[in-house]
Formats: sequence, C-alpha cells, structure tokens
Amino acid sequence: MKRGTMLFFGALATSALMSGAFAQKLPAPEKKPSAKSAEAPKSAPDPVDSQTAIQMANDYFNAAQVMTADFVQVGADGRRSEGKLYVLKPGRLRFEYALPATMEIIADGVSVAIRDRKLQTQQLYFINQTPLKFLLKDELNLKKDVKITGVSSDPKSTTITIEDSATFGGSSTIKLNFDRKAFALQQWEVTDPQGYQTLVTLHNIDLKSVPDRGLFRIPPTSFWPMQN
Repeated sequence: MKRGTMLFFGALATSALMSGAFAQKLPAPEKKPSAKSAEAPKSAPDPVDSQTAIQMANDYFNAAQVMTADFVQVGADGRRSEGKLYVLKPGRLRFEYALPATMEIIADGVSVAIRDRKLQTQQLYFINQTPLKFLLKDELNLKKDVKITGVSSDPKSTTITIEDSATFGGSSTIKLNFDRKAFALQQWEVTDPQGYQTLVTLHNIDLKSVPDRGLFRIPPTSFWPMQN
C-alpha cells in the first residue's frame, strides 16, 4: 500500500501516546504511605456510562467549530510524522506535515485533496468518502452517522470505537480517545479497509482561534511550489 494512502487514512479521522506527554519522565522518589492514606486509599473514578460518553462526544464535536492543534502521527509502517492541523467547520480541514514529509491534506468543504509536493501529485476524494465526519460535520450525531461498536473507559480516558462503511475502499474502524477530566479529543486510531492502523495524537489544542480561510483552498495542479 502506498505511504500517501496510509497517511491519508491515518490522518483522516481524526495508544500509548497521550496528548502533551511525549517526553518520558523520571519516576518520582518512592514515598512510604502514611497511616491515613493506607487506611483510606483514593478510589479510581467511576466508569463513564456508555450513553453519557456518546452524548459528551457529540457535545464536544458540535461545540468545537474551529480547531488548531499540533499532531503526531505514527503510521502502520512505524514511521512518525508531525505537523499542524487546522479545522474550520463545516467541511474545511488542513493537515500540514512538517519536513521531511512532503504530504499535505486539504479539505475545502466539498473535496479532500491528498497532495505530495515532492512527487507533484494530487488525489481528490469527496468528503463523504473519507473518515472525516467526526471532525468536519457541522452537527454530528454518532448514533445516526456511524455504527458504534464499543465504549470503554479507564481512570484517564474514554474510548469510543466506531465503524464507518461509507469510506473509500470499504469500512474503516476509528477509535476516538477522550481525556476523562475535560472530555476533550486527544487521540484517534484508524484501521483502514486494508487493515492498516495509524495513530494520531493531538496536543496544544486551540478551540478559539479562527484559521485563515486561505489554508483550505486546494491549489490547481498546474501550480507546485519549488522544493528544496
């Protein structure tokens, strides 16, 4: 499978990596528990009810009309890419990959373009052929728009697993991972129709700044910027 296509399915949608926690930390010195803490250990938070989690996910996506974030992507081949994500609802998105990657993914409200600046190639898809619904739809209803196959939670996060049969090439599975404290999207994992898995983790998320609309214009194929 071409690397560009793996990047496409991995980035679109939308693990061990956690938002804002990419650097390893040294363990704190071991402390002996006090008598009080030994007698009354702090209990883990209660699991989130499935229906409540789904509604909270809907509320999050529908409230977030704009987004700017840094992302780290780990592809099915183990390669790590990073860059900047811009979202302007409805339908506009840009994944801007940092060098040495030469890919960029742009959604202009109707189409999604996968562009390779080095090879000077561009592939176009309709938005409804891609697993972009959870990022780009103006009003999302997970129960109606996709098939929910599982909801799970632990003390730090809640994961909602969905299946989308409308994606190009067949069904895709997407695991949406939300922070338990703020119930904000921090990560997703896409399994594309060929079984390739890609993980995308967000950090430095900004839900207030409105991205420049010029970021979402798909350039004509007759124009390609010079490559170094």
